[in-house]
Amino acid sequence: MFLDTLLARNPALVAAATALHHRGDIPPDTYVMDLDAVESNAALLAAEADRLGLTLWFVVKQLGRNPELIRAIARHIPRYAAIDAPEARLLSACGARPGNLGHLVQIPRRALPALLAERPTAVTVYDLAGARAVADAAARTGRTQDVLVRLEGAPGAGYPGQEGGVPLTALPGFATAAGRLSGIRLAGVTAFPCLLADPAAGVLRPTPNLALAVAARETLYGLGHRDLLLSAPSVSCMAALPLLAAAGATHAEPGHALTGTTPLHAADPHQPERPAYVYVTEVAHTLADGRPALFGGGFYPRARIDSALLPRTGTRLPVADAPPEHIDYHRLLAAPADPSTVRAGDTALLCFRTQIFVTRSTVAVVRGLSTGRGPRLTGLYDSRGRPL
Repeated sequence: MFLDTLLARNPALVAAATALHHRGDIPPDTYVMDLDAVESNAALLAAEADRLGLTLWFVVKQLGRNPELIRAIARHIPRYAAIDAPEARLLSACGARPGNLGHLVQIPRRALPALLAERPTAVTVYDLAGARAVADAAARTGRTQDVLVRLEGAPGAGYPGQEGGVPLTALPGFATAAGRLSGIRLAGVTAFPCLLADPAAGVLRPTPNLALAVAARETLYGLGHRDLLLSAPSVSCMAALPLLAAAGATHAEPGHALTGTTPLHAADPHQPERPAYVYVTEVAHTLADGRPALFGGGFYPRARIDSALLPRTGTRLPVADAPPEHIDYHRLLAAPADPSTVRAGDTALLCFRTQIFVTRSTVAVVRGLSTGRGPRLTGLYDSRGRPL
């Protein structure tokens, strides 16, 4: 999906990853992350958000919750949006400050006291029961916690496994009931996804969820609530920030923009953010019909993988689609025209959309590619940010 953009915009990362695998410094099924590019992308996003009057909360699930990358991003974007409680704990341990908690995965009730003690900017709640749980936990600490209400997505404008939220029609009743809870303040609204990329056209388009969030905030204004936040995540890249500001958003949550791997970057290699990772694996074996099999472990189901590069011979081969019942042991390539161009042990490079935290991959961090004094391998980690 991103291989052409990577080769054009960050060839030094391609060369470094190839060398690391060839020397045996990294195993197959490794994402090699360019620390310099990630930090540069974070700085770009922070500057543009500041120009537009937006606040950013960064997201790192797709980076494998990596501590080196977290610290680099937090130098420019201090606060985070955590996908779940374990991620929030790791991000805080790395020195980042909590922004939005609970947007895609509600914070379990028994985890709330410890996480509220970190003083997040906001906690997102899906319903009155969630609001009551936050209020009870906050009241026990003697403070009031700001909450964002998540709106139920428009039909067809969400993802399986991410259902939930308050319907717009039920918002007045929710707001009245939440207003009676002593431990919280209704501080704003959020929805997901609010923008999506149209890869064919190479443009960003608002989803109906953005209009829902704007309407929800207007509803709350009409009920007397003031100083309301509107966080509008999804595809929160440089190109998206002016659109969000124009729509009235106050917050965005960059994730794949930090690695230059939103769907917009696949369609348009001239986006400001540079691609910052490459997936490295190797040829495990070749089938009798000539199709090479790569070691798996990091092939995300929604990756939209196009092709793989075999640097030893410069061969570029299409990657076969994987059916839903596929277990990620291997991934097949198309048979090469010349069988001698592929052999077991060959390095294979791919670049596709991922969510590293749901893989079993290794994450390797390199720095120095932007200065010419590298590359230097600074650490190996598992897919949940633990050092190996």
